[in-house]
Amino acid sequence: MLGLLALGPLGAAGLSACAQGEDASGAAPAAAGSGSSSAGQQARKLTLDFATYNPLSLVIKDQEWLETDLGGQGVTVEWVQSAGSNKANEFLRNGNIQIGSTAGAAALLARSNGSPIKVVDVFSQPNWSGVVVGKDSPITGVADLRGRRVAATTGTDPYFFLVQALGTAGLTTADITLENLQHADGRAALDAGNVDAWAGLDPIMAAAQAEGGAKIVYDNIAFNSYGVLNAREDFLAEHPDLAQAVVNAYEKARAWVPANLEAATALLAQVAGIDPQVAATTLGRTKLDISPVPGATQAAVLEEIGPLFVANGDVADQGTVDEALSTLFEPAYAQKADPS
Repeated sequence: MLGLLALGPLGAAGLSACAQGEDASGAAPAAAGSGSSSAGQQARKLTLDFATYNPLSLVIKDQEWLETDLGGQGVTVEWVQSAGSNKANEFLRNGNIQIGSTAGAAALLARSNGSPIKVVDVFSQPNWSGVVVGKDSPITGVADLRGRRVAATTGTDPYFFLVQALGTAGLTTADITLENLQHADGRAALDAGNVDAWAGLDPIMAAAQAEGGAKIVYDNIAFNSYGVLNAREDFLAEHPDLAQAVVNAYEKARAWVPANLEAATALLAQVAGIDPQVAATTLGRTKLDISPVPGATQAAVLEEIGPLFVANGDVADQGTVDEALSTLFEPAYAQKADPS
């Protein structure tokens, strides 16, 4: 086992990648060439993301399972941090990464808008979003958001969570002033009093609760879409063996986390820069013991969220969303996953 508390490969190089992933400009490493489909003829590169909202990715990176399994085949593994689903989708669309982790709703939105991605694995069922206010806020529920300034990262699960939450009080985004800020910036704006509420995302949300006394005034796990792993279609066509290796590693990590919960908690705390207790809260709100095979369960959730894309003007028509959902899942990799 590599040194989790010292972060092993998540040391200086990992922190550098973190800085790149959270660059406000959205800059990312140059797009990786697809290389040859024959590992014996030409070196290949596997470029994928890691994210604090995806604890399995942190374990796979730290343990260097992919580097160990694929290095002998001439494959170089490169990691890029995604600061949110919107960034992961941006990297996937631009070819900066071949595999990236997002919320299910973000994956559907991206495919509805022409991004050539497929969901190959479901990594978690998280309760990772909530409507958050400051400790002294007079806001006690969603209805109180009318006319208020609310921070959210558009194109991500907290944003779609917010839209659904507003609907429970008969409100829409037209009834609030929406501040489109990246997740960490949304928390900073809430702390500074520049917004009245924030559509939060763990582990940043859990840290806001523990460190600043922030309060979650609306919480509903049913309004969160699943955490999913997406791959570019050209990558799946050219390198199915590498895609399978990644999914295999995810299933290995799924079993590793509950068996090594203290180490997994320490790892999340170190990478996210949060207190171990906050990391424990985050992992406690993240269900990993689920089927990794994308399909009807996720589709049922996304069928409820999809119409919001059209209502909010994110997608032109419902037919486009329906077509994207019908072609979003590629279950074969998770069905064949071998975590050994």
